[in-house]
Order: sequence, then structure tokens, then C-alpha cells
Amino acid sequence: MKILNRPQDHPSRSLLPAARRPGAPPGSRAAARPWATAAAVAAGTALVGWRAAGLGQWIVDDAAVTFAYVRSVGDGLGPVQQAGAGPVEGYSNPAWLALLLVGRALGLFDHGAWFGVADLALFPKALALVCVAGTLACVGGIARVALPERAWLVVLGTGGLLAASYAYVVWCFSGLENSLYGLAAAALALLLVRRGAGTGPACAAAGLALLAALTRPDGAVLAAAYPAVALLLRRRAAVRDVLVHCAVFAAGYGGFLLWRHATFGLWVPNTAVAKAQQAPDTAEFAKVGELIGYAGWALVLVCAGCAGLVLARPGPVRRAAGVLCVPLALSLFAYGALAPDWMPLYRFATPVWVLGSAVAALTVTAAWRSARVRGRVLLGCALGGALTLSLAGQGVRDEQFRAEPTLSMCWVAERYGRTFTAYADRLALRPGATVVLPDLGGTLLTSRLRVVDLAGLTDRRIASAYASGDRAGVRGYVLDEVRPALLHAHAAWVGRTGLTPARLAAAGYVPLYREENGGDFVLASAVPGGAERIAAVRAWAKPRIDRMRHLKHAERGYLGGCGSRLVPGSSVAGPAVAPVGAGRAVPRAPEMQALRAASHRGKAARSACLPGARGRIDQRLRRGARPATTQPAPANAPQLGTRPAPPGTAHPIPLAPLRSAPVTLAEARR
Repeated sequence: MKILNRPQDHPSRSLLPAARRPGAPPGSRAAARPWATAAAVAAGTALVGWRAAGLGQWIVDDAAVTFAYVRSVGDGLGPVQQAGAGPVEGYSNPAWLALLLVGRALGLFDHGAWFGVADLALFPKALALVCVAGTLACVGGIARVALPERAWLVVLGTGGLLAASYAYVVWCFSGLENSLYGLAAAALALLLVRRGAGTGPACAAAGLALLAALTRPDGAVLAAAYPAVALLLRRRAAVRDVLVHCAVFAAGYGGFLLWRHATFGLWVPNTAVAKAQQAPDTAEFAKVGELIGYAGWALVLVCAGCAGLVLARPGPVRRAAGVLCVPLALSLFAYGALAPDWMPLYRFATPVWVLGSAVAALTVTAAWRSARVRGRVLLGCALGGALTLSLAGQGVRDEQFRAEPTLSMCWVAERYGRTFTAYADRLALRPGATVVLPDLGGTLLTSRLRVVDLAGLTDRRIASAYASGDRAGVRGYVLDEVRPALLHAHAAWVGRTGLTPARLAAAGYVPLYREENGGDFVLASAVPGGAERIAAVRAWAKPRIDRMRHLKHAERGYLGGCGSRLVPGSSVAGPAVAPVGAGRAVPRAPEMQALRAASHRGKAARSACLPGARGRIDQRLRRGARPATTQPAPANAPQLGTRPAPPGTAHPIPLAPLRSAPVTLAEARR
């Protein structure tokens, strides 16, 4: 291949002169300003980190699913979503999970807060920042091979482009594995550029490809990068090196696949089954064009022109740029082959941003260096105009994300995890009641209930039904076999599952809160006290959930925190009970005691009513009205609205605050 330089006959010699060779002696051009490259790495990392700071404590809820598995594995329960559940691979990022597990073992993750910020948010973001620094350091290593005297400029340009790409920033600091995926791609590119001839580099390349494959399933495509480069360069003993590389990668990844099948009974993650990933067709690769459109066609064309000028001239820059194009092309292919993602800003394109930015910065810097004054003026004007158009085009989509970030862990923890825990307490559902809903991560971290994933990511039966297009099978499994006490569906999930309000009503479910075309539902037969208790809980839920949704839609969602640590057993934020003695509490609203006492219809339950007021309360309940006045509860009043704390906790579980003003049953029915 003419574009890529052929090596010399002796494999141990580099094509680069001594002044441009890594590890050149002091005084050479490559070693003249090593601090400049390090400073550029620090500056680029700071620039990306500054852009990410605008996300606050936002963590996407999909990341919290991995957090729940980290907690289960760390507690010795194995790869399960929560205690008592069976092993299902509801994550697709085992390498990232392993890093978080190490952080948890060191006390840095899932233990509390740092400086008032929950480590569930801070540690993944700190880890992402380290990965960004490592990515730019790899770009610096590539630049020192190809363009040593301006390596710092290449690194600074790459950092600037990555910081300008809000898609890269958002998903690297979302709590997901994107930052590690980008680092693996950059490290593999560095190895390829530095002439990875011999069995040692072949094994190292296999290890980096294995890291990428264990970080994301589509990362396995990078295993083809080393064989492609070795064969295109026609190195001596290239076939032997390729065979070694393939054998090492196959042994590592094959061993992991055998473990996966033995543990979960599948050869692919359950998430891939739920998403019904199929073999791609030609039309799906149109997504690559959308990706280029987001980056900006003008900018891509200017950078492509610079790359053409560089590739037309022999030298180390041409070789480095040509080698970088191999993993870049493979990453674009993998992105096009994946099923479309419902989340915005191109979540699966992280290695494309990393490798594309490196190629652009390297080729533009090389073209600038070789151009005369007039050429530099033209290039500067073209680059400035292209960047302006690109940032303006990206800004429209970026602003949509800023206005309402993708489903956050804290939103799910409050809206579903803590709210449905409060539902169970206020409805007096039996211990271990089941809830079915599609938003999972924050729910798993905060709910005491048995959770069934309506999205199918952590449920084999539902995932298989989605994969086969069996909507009736999903309905039958949920309503007939699981028969949950609580259920939530809204928006697309209602149509995808067929769990419409009419079908739910026919199955015995009544609404607690209506949301769009769905909402929160409870199985009426599971509630002691029946309609009166359900009406009271419905009246309690509406103002609180309305306010949650207002905050989410009108005030940029949950960019702040939701507690120093998310643990099962907590209810909706806010003190609802005042502790009295060890493990006992008195409700703030005594009339809730009366409702519970009346619903039990027994002597023990009736004793919970206020002394001297039981007869009057019973009469008012029979007339359909709630007590209009309240009295302070005695210190020995039983707990109504709390459950015993789980083993190992020292304090009662707080519930949400009740309404300070009395609510009549007529108001509750409305």
C-alpha cells in the first residue's frame, strides 16, 4: 500500500530518524520540550473536565444498573440485580464494572460522600477524568512519533476538539464505560503507530482489544485493527504476529464467553437480547452520515483535505495518519452496525470522537507546518469558519440535552425507588411485594421491593419476548405469572407491552397516579383496607409527583444530588416520622393512624387509635368524612407508616411527610 510506508528489512530498526524516535537522546528535537506535551495533556484534560462540570452530579440511570451489580458482587451475592434475584447479565461493561468494584473495595465508591458529593457520582466522574488524561497522553505518544516538535499542539488540538464535542463529554461523564472505551481505543492506536512488530506487541495489542471488548460488546471489532495494519504494512513475519495476536485474543475472549454461558446461560449479554440486536443491513449504516453531520460537514471536509495533503507526501506523519485510520474505520463500522439507540448525542460513538479528533489534529498541524504564509492564512480562515458552523450545528442538539438531560439516576431513585417504597408502606403491602417498571437503576439502589425490569435488561423472560416480538407474552408473564402488587408504565412502554390502563383495570389494577398514557398502578386485592386507603395514598402522591415532574421538565432535571448514599429502605426524601426510643416512631398526622386502625377491623388495630377518640373517628369514617381536628399522638403510639428496619440498620426507615392539613375522603377520591 503506497500510503503506508514499508518498514526496513531489519525489524528492530525504526523508520524514524534518531531525532524523531521515541526515547531520543537529550538535545534532540523530540526531547527538547517534553514538558510541553505534558502541559498540553493537563490543559486538554482540564478543558474537558471544565465542560463536564456543567453536568453537575448527573449520572444516567443505565449506569446505576451497573452500580447495583457492583454492590451485589461486592456484598458476595454474585452477579445479580438485587438480593434474592437469579443471575442475569443485565450489564454489558464487565471491565468498567471491575474498576468500580475495585473502587468499592478501596472505600472510594458506594460508601458515602466526598466533600458533600455522593461517591456514586463523584468516583465514576473522577475515574472518567483519569481516562481522559490517559487518552490525551496516548495521543501525545502518537504525536511524538509522527510530529515530535509540535506534539504539544496535536495534543492541545485533540483536547480542544474533544471538549467541543458535547457528545463525548456527556457520555464520558455519565457514569457509563465510555471514557474507558475511548482510552482502550487510543492506547491500541498508539501501539499500532509505534511499530508493533514481534510477538510482544502482538500480545499487547490483543490485550488492549480484549479490554475494549470487555468494556463494550462492539469493542471486539478493534481486534481486527492489528492484523489489518500488520498485513497492510507487509511487515516481516507479519503472518506469524497476526496468528499470535488472534490466538491470544481468542483465548482471552473465548474464556470469558465460556464463563458467561456457564453463569448466565447465554453467549451474549441479556441486554443485547432485550434490545433485539440483529445482523445489520445496508440502510443502518446511514447512521454514520448522521454522526458526520453532527460533527459538521464543513469541519470534516477541511480535515479530510488536510489529511489528503499529508497522505500524499511520504514521511512519518503519513504513516501515523494512515495507521490511525484503520481503528477509526472499524469504529465507524461498529457504530453503524449497532441497533439505533434511544438516548441522544450518539452514546456509542466515543472511540470515533477520540480517533477522529486525533487524526484531525495531527493532519491539520502537519498541513499548517508545511504550508507557506498564504496557505496558512487560507487554512486558518477555512478552519475557523468550519469550526463556527460545526459548533453552531451541534449547539441546537446540545441545548436540547441541557434543557432536560437523559433519564438520571437521582430522578429514578426519587420518582420510582423511593416513591414506590412509600407506596408499599402507606398501602400496607406484604413484605417482599413486587414492582414492575422499566426504569431500573435508581430503583434497584433504593427500593426494598422485589423489582422486575419491564425493559427486560435484567429479566430473561421479558428480554426473550422482546427479541421474538411477542408482546402478548410480555403481558401474560407480567399480569399472570409475576402478578405484581405495584406496576408502572408510560410513554412507549405502554405501546410496546400492551399494558394499557384498560387492560390493567381488567386485571384488577387501579391507578395511584396517572402519567401521560400510563402511570402508577396497584393491585386492588393486595391492599388491606381497599378503596379508602388507595384514595388516601392517591391524594398523597399527586402533589409530590407533580412537583417532581415539574422539577425534571422545567428545571433541567436532577443535576444535583439525591443523598450521600442510595440504599434500599429509604422512602421519599424528607422527615416523615419523629423517632421515639429505639426503633419506634410516631407519625406526624394522627389521622393516618385512624385510617389504618379502621381498615384492620380488629381489636389490635383499633387500639392504635387515639384514646377517647375511637368512637368519633369510626362514626366520621362511616359518614364518609375524615377527622377535622388532630391531637398530638401519645409517646407509646404504635408505628403506622413505617416498617421494621432491615437487618443491620440501627434506625427506623423514614417515610415522606404527610399533608399538614386534614384531607377529607371526598378530596381523596377527587
